[in-house]
Amino acid sequence: MANIKDVAKKANVSVATVSRVINNKGYVNHHTRSLVEAAIKELNYVPNEVARSLFRKSSKTIGIVLYDLKNEFFNEMISQMEALIFKHGYQTTICTIGDDTEREKTYLRMFKTNKIAGLIICADISPSGINELPDIPLVSLERLVKDSNPSIDCDNVMGGELAAKKLAASHCKHILQFTGPLNLACSEERSVGFLNVLADFPDVFVHSLELDFNTFTEAEISDFIVKYPEVDGVFAASDRIAAVALKCLKKAGKRIPEDVKVIGFDNISIAQMTDPTLTTISQPIHAMSELATNTLFKLINKEEIDQLHQIIPVELIEREST
Repeated sequence: MANIKDVAKKANVSVATVSRVINNKGYVNHHTRSLVEAAIKELNYVPNEVARSLFRKSSKTIGIVLYDLKNEFFNEMISQMEALIFKHGYQTTICTIGDDTEREKTYLRMFKTNKIAGLIICADISPSGINELPDIPLVSLERLVKDSNPSIDCDNVMGGELAAKKLAASHCKHILQFTGPLNLACSEERSVGFLNVLADFPDVFVHSLELDFNTFTEAEISDFIVKYPEVDGVFAASDRIAAVALKCLKKAGKRIPEDVKVIGFDNISIAQMTDPTLTTISQPIHAMSELATNTLFKLINKEEIDQLHQIIPVELIEREST
């Protein structure tokens, strides 16, 4: 495989001249540029991106940090962001950090070493990890990493309110709320919106169970349903939780929607595959992906952004479960 020295020898120029042509930096006359380009083509030379990044002080790579790859919501979002990033002429590096702070630290240090151009954060970063963040353009999705960094989120409070209004309008009196982890802003906001609306209905009783989005079990949901046999409404903080709740309600002999109305959150594909199909709060995945990507490239290009922290409205999609 040819290297930059081979190209320089073939074109009878210096390595520095070849580098200027490849990176389009500095003056190279038309004749010399033609010689270098012809040598690159003849030798089928592919520039080393790491070497180019050292020359440019950053690579044309965008990093995306996720909790894991099991969440369909983020998978769809990543797919759209990656396509937009590619249109800008950049590549994407995706990493998953889970709850492993050492893994998190390793990836963030790797991003520093490889001089990536920007970061999109779709996972919660530990306090020690925040100290490892490279000083580069950064946008966060569905969480706030730093007050000084732009963030994109859906209106979680509005989502909780829409779910509560729907169940109240359906005359539900004994409601089970399955929240996500309440240390996550999105989970807390969904619950706050839900409970605030129902506070105006003194004859409505709400029982809440906090679940982990990634590790919840069917047994946890089933045991909670059995504990409240009078249940006639369910609001779940994710469609995955809602789908399992539907299954558990059926096992408990409940008819949906005749006995119990069920509402999820996200509007991922599973919402249309359950029996009955699932009413849910739809997050604007495409709009959030586009806004996050465009905001990041504004930062990269040192353009002004209109708003530091942006919240996008959600909507209730009604299906058979209500």
